[in-house]
Amino acid sequence: MMEFLDALEALCPTPAALLTGIWLACLLDALFGDPRSLPHPVVFMARLAAGLESRLRKRIKSGFRAGALTTLATLSGVSICCLVLFTVLHVISPLLSFLAATFILYTSLALRGLFSHCMAVYTALMAGVADNDLSPARKQLSMIVGRETEQLDKEGIIRACVETAAENMSDGVAAPFCFAILAGFAALQTGWAELSLPIAATAAMLYKAVNTMDSMFGYKNDKYLLFGRFPARLDDVLNWLPARISALLIVAAAFICRKNGVLAWKVLIRDRHKHSSPNAGYPESAMAGALGLQLGGGSYYFGRLVKKPAIGDAVNSPEDFHISEAVKIMVAGSVMLYGCLPALLFFVV
Repeated sequence: MMEFLDALEALCPTPAALLTGIWLACLLDALFGDPRSLPHPVVFMARLAAGLESRLRKRIKSGFRAGALTTLATLSGVSICCLVLFTVLHVISPLLSFLAATFILYTSLALRGLFSHCMAVYTALMAGVADNDLSPARKQLSMIVGRETEQLDKEGIIRACVETAAENMSDGVAAPFCFAILAGFAALQTGWAELSLPIAATAAMLYKAVNTMDSMFGYKNDKYLLFGRFPARLDDVLNWLPARISALLIVAAAFICRKNGVLAWKVLIRDRHKHSSPNAGYPESAMAGALGLQLGGGSYYFGRLVKKPAIGDAVNSPEDFHISEAVKIMVAGSVMLYGCLPALLFFVV
């Protein structure tokens, strides 16, 4: 163990520390998922945003301005916390800064968590079909989707889980990873090699803060229609590139996993703009084509029916195994992202 730490300490001042830390964070996420026994940064960010919302709503009459200031203040708070933490640790020891940045970057990734949640729905659905009781599957699904799940039938549960696997590959895996990579290599280019990994971790945390606020405030109801507009639009902007990268990875993974890669590409090109989100339609349409499913349709949110355009072709009827197939494609695409993007950018640099 000491030899391993000595090797890491020797890497800290070099550009290789960035790749080492990023891949170590990916490995930790793949092995352990969310660190439930330790405080999660997202919980801190959510509490900070909620506290600021409560205070700023009382002081600012405009819902939009209150939401914008809440977003900017939360991002400022996250930036200051990361700056203080990494500066202090770097002064004490670059190794401590490296380890802290690796841990924080690891908590920003959600591949293992997404895998576990989707497979929990899959397992509960198979058991529910045998027992003629879908309530456990609906409960598991409710943990990862925003829609109401109480009335969903088997096909509705499958569609919702497949959509979530595709969309969250972008939000929970590709986006924080891409921002970490881009920020880290920007630091290398500008002479900040020693701090490239902490800068990468900070960028991932800032993205997670925006995504968390979108999840908290980005609802089109009376309470958040104006307040949540700014974080929702900012989240759309930040997810523009990751969503498109995720869609291409899903197409490539469809070929690797022996699914319909050709149809994945065709549906992606045809249906990517049908979703109400400017980004979610990309990975969802690619996944729909890969599995030969038709996604979309009506869903209930806060007791209100929201009709969504159909995405994909009903080549196949939704079956429980489509959840596991979507998970395989999502994992394969994520592994390609983890391996190829850092190596490509490092080669360019």
